[in-house]
Amino acid sequence: MTDAHPNGAPAGGALAGVRVLELAHVIAGPFCGQVLGDLGADVIKIEPPGAGDVLRQWGWGGDAGDSLWWRVTGRNKRSVTIDLRQPEGQRLVRRLAREADVMVENFRPGTLERWGLGYEELSAANPAVVLVRISGFGQDGPYAARAGYAAIGEAMGGLRALTGYPDRPPVRVGVSIGDSLAGLMGALGALAALHARRRTGRGQVVDASIYESVLAVTEALVPEWQVTERRRQRTGPTLPGVAPSNVYPTRDGQVLVAANQDSVFGRLAAAMGQPELADDPRFASHQARGRHMAALDELIAAWTGGRAAREVLDQLHAAGVPAGLVYEPADMLADPHFAARRSLVEVPDRDHGSIAMPAVVPRLSDTPGAVRWAGPPLGQHTGEVLATLAGVGGAELGELRRHGVVGAPAQPPMPRSDLKEAAP
Repeated sequence: MTDAHPNGAPAGGALAGVRVLELAHVIAGPFCGQVLGDLGADVIKIEPPGAGDVLRQWGWGGDAGDSLWWRVTGRNKRSVTIDLRQPEGQRLVRRLAREADVMVENFRPGTLERWGLGYEELSAANPAVVLVRISGFGQDGPYAARAGYAAIGEAMGGLRALTGYPDRPPVRVGVSIGDSLAGLMGALGALAALHARRRTGRGQVVDASIYESVLAVTEALVPEWQVTERRRQRTGPTLPGVAPSNVYPTRDGQVLVAANQDSVFGRLAAAMGQPELADDPRFASHQARGRHMAALDELIAAWTGGRAAREVLDQLHAAGVPAGLVYEPADMLADPHFAARRSLVEVPDRDHGSIAMPAVVPRLSDTPGAVRWAGPPLGQHTGEVLATLAGVGGAELGELRRHGVVGAPAQPPMPRSDLKEAAP
């Protein structure tokens, strides 16, 4: 356990004192580490010397060094370069594992065992360590050894079959949602295992697969088919039997209106100047509105289409009807509610001056999380971490660098300053 966060940041988050060793790469495992770091854990990220995590090159902004995506997913982490394929690098990790509360990895099952870093070896050195293992298909079963990216997990977990329009092939969500869900489940499992450790004194393995993490959010998809042989279809912007809940045209854009509950629909009908719709047998109940969704959507679209989006929103908000615009990033940066809630934080950045990124979720009233720094340069913390946690002295560190087990010294750390919140 640690007493304070590195780089001078105060230990105030709910997970202050928890040390996480992240062996993960790309998205799912690093997102798990990001969540734990956001809530106050000291996350030490192990990266291969040279290029580091490939996420440093993914997305945009890499022309100035590391990508902007890395700045977000690597935030609140200390970067240490160790070549896990070398026996001496594996020995270093075992030394670091003695000081860890949680370890996160998302290699293909069996990889850590080949490196002598399986749970048996790690728990022998540190019986209290929690090992979070994120993979495409889990640590056992006939598919365990398969390569499993988020796209495959989303397809096999049922999400892709539901996404898109019925007369077109399935489409993907615009982010790597399968990876993020697996990362969240891994973080949740880590917290549950830490809680159990308070009773047992021992750590355990958390097995979070991508396909099962996706499957977990598919609601009643499977039992609806098993019991009634009703198969959910791709339905574009709507949900089967839930109406009205759709995107509707206006003179200058689109608005999303969600008024499927009986009382809310009554308020929508009144706001439209057509209160009689609430008593119309086609729309008087949730089930009836679901059966007559197309006709209801036509009526609402006819009302919204002759008005400006702002006029529609003002009327619906005044009536207590959930409605909103479909936001782009520019809308988020300009929205006064985002600013008042500090939903975006402006983080000092060594190359770009500062960058806006999502704030910590969820919010805790007494021990809030924080974005303390953006993803650091590759290997910035190698020397300090190996010295303080693994007892590596200057001469040994020099030898490790000479043999390529760890990377060359990083550039000086980014100067610390108080993080300012995103301006309205």
